[in-house]
Amino acid sequence: MILTLDNIILLGSILLFIGLLGSKTTKYGIPVLLLFLFVGMLAGTDGIGGIYFYEPKTAKFIGVIALSFILFSGGLDTRWNDIKPVFWQGISLSTIGVILTAAIVGVLVTSITKLTLLEGLLLGSIVSSTDAAAVFSILRSRSIALKGNLRPLLELESGSNDPMAYFLTIVFTYLLSNKDASYVSLVPMFFRQMILGGLVGYLMGLLMHKILNWIKLDFDGLYSVLLITLMMFTFSFTDFIGGNGFLAIYISACILGNREFIHKKSLIKHFDGQAWLMQGIMFITLGLLVFPGQLIPYIGVGFLISVFLILIARPLSVYVSMLFFKVSHRKKLFISWVGLRGAVPIVLATYPLTAGVDEGKNIFNLVFFISITSILLQGTTIPVLAKWLRLTLPAEIKKISALDKELRPKVKSIMTQILIEPTCPCIGKALVDLDLGSSITVTTIQRGGRYISPDGYTTIRTGDKLSVVTDNVESLENFNDIFGIDPLKSEV
Repeated sequence: MILTLDNIILLGSILLFIGLLGSKTTKYGIPVLLLFLFVGMLAGTDGIGGIYFYEPKTAKFIGVIALSFILFSGGLDTRWNDIKPVFWQGISLSTIGVILTAAIVGVLVTSITKLTLLEGLLLGSIVSSTDAAAVFSILRSRSIALKGNLRPLLELESGSNDPMAYFLTIVFTYLLSNKDASYVSLVPMFFRQMILGGLVGYLMGLLMHKILNWIKLDFDGLYSVLLITLMMFTFSFTDFIGGNGFLAIYISACILGNREFIHKKSLIKHFDGQAWLMQGIMFITLGLLVFPGQLIPYIGVGFLISVFLILIARPLSVYVSMLFFKVSHRKKLFISWVGLRGAVPIVLATYPLTAGVDEGKNIFNLVFFISITSILLQGTTIPVLAKWLRLTLPAEIKKISALDKELRPKVKSIMTQILIEPTCPCIGKALVDLDLGSSITVTTIQRGGRYISPDGYTTIRTGDKLSVVTDNVESLENFNDIFGIDPLKSEV
């Protein structure tokens, strides 16, 4: 069967639905995203579906779009207060760790295969980034909560190591495609990619915040369209000027996610759903792209590389990256084992494939096999290892923690009313511009004889009486500082 414009939506929706049904098996430790991959493989040329799809350029395009959504959604969920204690640890893992992994694997590949050193380093670069989405789908399905700062550290590493892996992949693909390329030119390329990516990402994060709170669209549903537009502009513009688009997207989302903006909660939930959709589409597409029958010759060498990556390359890169930080051996071992290879390596493997690299097809098949074995070997044993290393929270604490996290944004303990005097500095400002934070909620505004249910765009006027609920006394004091007045009454 050939995919056409007439049947692609029908077949795509059927495959997505089958993948969603299969997600019920995650309780057995199988990552849900791997199931989407298997669905694509079964539906492909060598599977029972018989769908012929060999379009590396199309798969690469879909992968880039999907990764943009995934990174942006991850950035929106990243809280500075959570990652601040482990910021430099995460950056070390996502830079030094990625480079070391690429180098170690590259040397091994060169020694056991017919690939040249550049081709081996290209393969090592492709498999150097991790996939936290697969990890946390397992932890959630098995109801496992991690101690300390392990979770934010793993989230930070997975969100920030993709740009480095992408850069290395682009570099070695460029060197293999251009035999006369100068190695000296790689230095300015690196700094241009990272500096422009970081700078554009930071500025676009600030600009997104300003635009969302300024534009005042007539329909709430258009805000998600606006944010998607800004996200895609960030990637494409950064890539156009020679920067790292993936880095720009992640940083812009982190900047935006740590500020207050209109419809914040609904937009974050929307992008979470979009990220899952994109991951499903991406894995099914990559499953269709591969020919399982062609993987058979790669089983032996692929398994050897995968085991070497899991047991030697990843732990060594983690221990070296953590040399300057006080991290226990138990945590280092767990971080080493959680270095799953998932969607990103397979997407990056399409770059040499579309660039016409001589060994592009062999590299793609090896990366595909390595990613699958990594998820199967590591993914199914993560819960067991976490318990064995005593890095999980006790059941009672875990339940209390989960309940507290769920109820914290909803339950308020202090109620107060505020009368806006003519001298109040907040007059004329919209609520969203006052940076009240999630711990303060303005429930109603009495204006004259009317009661208003405010939203982010509601502006404060003289004589308004605000009914406010807050979490604690500190939040109330912060509220009073913002409004520059004292409450008329307060009851707990």
